Amino acid sequence: MSPVRLSAGLPETVLPEEPEVVRSGLEAALAQPGERRRHAVADVVRSEPRSLAAWAALGSLARDDVEAYACFRVGYHRGLDALRAAGWKGSGLVTWEHESNRGFLRCLDGLRSSCGAIGEHAEEERCVQFLRQLDPSWRPDRTGIPA
Repeated sequence: MSPVRLSAGLPETVLPEEPEVVRSGLEAALAQPGERRRHAVADVVRSEPRSLAAWAALGSLARDDVEAYACFRVGYHRGLDALRAAGWKGSGLVTWEHESNRGFLRCLDGLRSSCGAIGEHAEEERCVQFLRQLDPSWRPDRTGIPA
């Protein structure tokens, strides 16, 4: 007879690390002077449109609330695709403690914030609930999005 294995709680999904070339490219783009930084980050997005960290950074550098909303929305949907590819079944934890999850969580938190900025308050609240389901320790001040 096989032993019964009990679950220790909600399953946790950890996204794969972004390739080093993307991480270093984004780091270099974010180090650009203020007037060139947004364009440099947009170049990273163009070369690696699956990079959640790049979408989050681009959203944080948006010129207005609508542009921020669009960037974060794209990053959020790319993140859902990445989560499903990593085995996520639509529920379970995706926590901040794992560096590789942070791009997605930044996109979702940025979407939350930009929804509020454009008056989409019901969607803003859905994002809050989703963030708390994914990571019960989530705090809006812990985004770590570069300025």
